[in-house]
Amino acid sequence: MRPPSGGSVRTIARDRRDTLGEGPMWSARENAVYWVDILGRRLNRLSLADAAVATWDMPDVVCWVIERAGAPGFVAGIGRRFVHLSLDPLAIEPIAAPEDDRDGNRFNDAKADAAGRIWAGSMPFTCDRPTGSLYRLDIDGTATRVDDGYTIPNGPAVSPDGAFLLQTDTARDTIYRYAIRDDGSLADRTPFVVFEDGWGHPDGMTFDVDGGLWVACWGGSCVTRFTPDGRVDRRIALPASQVTSCTFAGPALDRMFVTSAADGVDEEAGGCLFEVDPGCRGLPPMRFGG
Repeated sequence: MRPPSGGSVRTIARDRRDTLGEGPMWSARENAVYWVDILGRRLNRLSLADAAVATWDMPDVVCWVIERAGAPGFVAGIGRRFVHLSLDPLAIEPIAAPEDDRDGNRFNDAKADAAGRIWAGSMPFTCDRPTGSLYRLDIDGTATRVDDGYTIPNGPAVSPDGAFLLQTDTARDTIYRYAIRDDGSLADRTPFVVFEDGWGHPDGMTFDVDGGLWVACWGGSCVTRFTPDGRVDRRIALPASQVTSCTFAGPALDRMFVTSAADGVDEEAGGCLFEVDPGCRGLPPMRFGG
């Protein structure tokens, strides 16, 4: 039986497309959605109050931003380093450099959990060898490699109860599951969802309040919702093939914004930011505790 599709789709009006749009993040304190263009070296912000889009150029590939809980600004993955990032004026302060020995790598995607830690994946620029890792950045600024051997890490997503972490390796078409121990260490990874032919490839993802997992499907032209036990529940089609990530936004967390990539495709909407109607509510994004 084919899962139901639907949900209205709106393309956000702006004057450029993202080479590799990624990492959408809802900011309640600014009533705005931030997202990055990794290869374009830009950070973008959409104001939900007036639909204005602002853009900041970065000195290196900017792979994700996460708000700080106790201070203004963000923690960001820029190149291979964790940094503090402030805007207007632009200021970057290093936190940790766990991959200075892996010249061909960069960060790719990250999320914070309820304890204020950041989980972040790294990958090779060439997307063709398993030199990427999964890191935990603690609130004291310590970065720990918690797993290795990733080719294209994406996600991650922390379960609503904080009991487990999901992390994708897009190159393996697999979303992995790790139990999170009380001390922040991870149990061995196990496959949670393995994508089938015709689904595209799993990319960025987020949970809704009911424990459903929404996954951006690279090459699949859609976002797909999986039930808490990993079954396909529904799909929302999008007018771009390279769909990269998604986030819930708005005061009620009932709006979903979806990023995409223009790199290597010719379709008109590749690299656009979309708003879709998910028909459910999401979870508030966590902030870095340091």
